[in-house]
Amino acid sequence: QVYKKYDTIGIDLVAMCVNDIVTSGAEPLFFLDYYATGQLEVEVAWPVIEGIGKGCELAGAALVGGETAEMPGLYQPGDYDLAGFAVGIVDKTAIIDGHLVAVGDALIGIAASGPHSNGYSLIRKVLENAQISPSQPVSQPLPELEGRSLAEALLEPTRIYVKPLLQLMQQIPVHALAHITGGGLLENVPRVLPSGLCAHIDTHSWQRPPIFDWLQQHGHIIDREMYRTFNCGIGMVICVAAGNRDKTLNLLAEMGETAWAIGEIAAHPSETIRLQGITN
Repeated sequence: QVYKKYDTIGIDLVAMCVNDIVTSGAEPLFFLDYYATGQLEVEVAWPVIEGIGKGCELAGAALVGGETAEMPGLYQPGDYDLAGFAVGIVDKTAIIDGHLVAVGDALIGIAASGPHSNGYSLIRKVLENAQISPSQPVSQPLPELEGRSLAEALLEPTRIYVKPLLQLMQQIPVHALAHITGGGLLENVPRVLPSGLCAHIDTHSWQRPPIFDWLQQHGHIIDREMYRTFNCGIGMVICVAAGNRDKTLNLLAEMGETAWAIGEIAAHPSETIRLQGITN
């Protein structure tokens, strides 16, 4: 809304649903959206809905309908609200629920395109503390962002992992999948692990996008809070048997995904995740 860019928020909306669905081994079938506003502005709503359609295309799901609601008095002028849901299908015997995860399994991280759809309350606070207001231009390229503007880096749409993961699951037994959303690596990876197991992750094993370094520096954010709030460059974590690690990485590379071996599963009576390489 601040930067009047409406064509990618629909991709984020779809991504948050379908990336969750695929972690169960399911293929998204269709998506429905809900768009609410005080007064419908076609020049805003049209690109938003186009973005939803693009997200569905990237996920291989059908956009089968939706609801548009005008509620003057409930929303401030210019405000709009988006919601949506997706339905997927998986054979009962193929459901991924983490029960296959075992000591020695490899953890593979797939690159995120940016902050995706999480941590933006903190991002707005960082911008405020850095005295970057909406009235200031943020379109100029910044060397610390590899020549991208701040607006470009922050508004990069969420990557949709459905198609490559569905292909991967046809060739590799996937033990667990964790979509790295709110809570970051610290909270999302432990959710897919059986009791008594711990994910050991080396934070130096992948290339962190420069936008996260910019946010940490300007927000004076400690390491642990960065990995609890943001994906920090890893949008999806895959757990496979150690013997399938290299094959998984090669298959993902063939499908155009950037992925790294980021850790392994170990036994631990109480600890569920250990991040190596953070200082505080």
